[in-house]
Amino acid sequence: MTNTNLLQEGITLYNQKNYSDSLAFFLGLPEDPSIDNIELAYFIGLCYAKLNRYDDALLYLEQVVTSGASIDRVLQCRFLLAVIYALSGRRRLADFELNKLLETGYKTASVYAAIAFVSWEQKDTDRCLEYYRKSLEVDPENSTALNGLGYVLAKENRDLTQALGFCKKAVDYNPESGACLDSLGLVYYRLGLYKEARKYLKKAEKKLPDNEEVKEHMKLLDEVDHTK
Repeated sequence: MTNTNLLQEGITLYNQKNYSDSLAFFLGLPEDPSIDNIELAYFIGLCYAKLNRYDDALLYLEQVVTSGASIDRVLQCRFLLAVIYALSGRRRLADFELNKLLETGYKTASVYAAIAFVSWEQKDTDRCLEYYRKSLEVDPENSTALNGLGYVLAKENRDLTQALGFCKKAVDYNPESGACLDSLGLVYYRLGLYKEARKYLKKAEKKLPDNEEVKEHMKLLDEVDHTK
């Protein structure tokens, strides 16, 4: 039996987005010398990442990055490490991983968008805008970059007409995304189009009822618009 066959059931569960059962399968595999432990670590790390168990994911993804695995695997895991570090507030580590990716020539739209996100978290607005624009140069339909660029422009009250175009495209690509709906609502608020702002912020509120930023934007709107 080949290594791929030994892992196939878990891979199938993962591809079906059944991450909990996929993880349970991989963790329950008996020791077997024919199993590639780095390939196993790769899938366990992916499962943990999908389940938002970031500290667990880091342990396995770091194994892949330092293992000398195939370049595609290493680049993918390095990118995931960067995203996890950024989401968990470890911005210097995120920067390190992202710069490593750039050094290898891995200059994808997703990497540029991730650098932009980290830059925004570091309050470096100019670098953030630069990298969101680079992301869109690589992939004009990258919804993460479209939404991020529109959101940052709205927060900074800059180029609002452009921001509106970016955010509308992002919502077109991701009509169920609470983050995209919130960004579009914020742009309309900045433009003084309060009826439209409320329409999208209400939709965002339904998608993200506990999100503090959505609540903050709705509060700003309520302070100036009393036509609820």
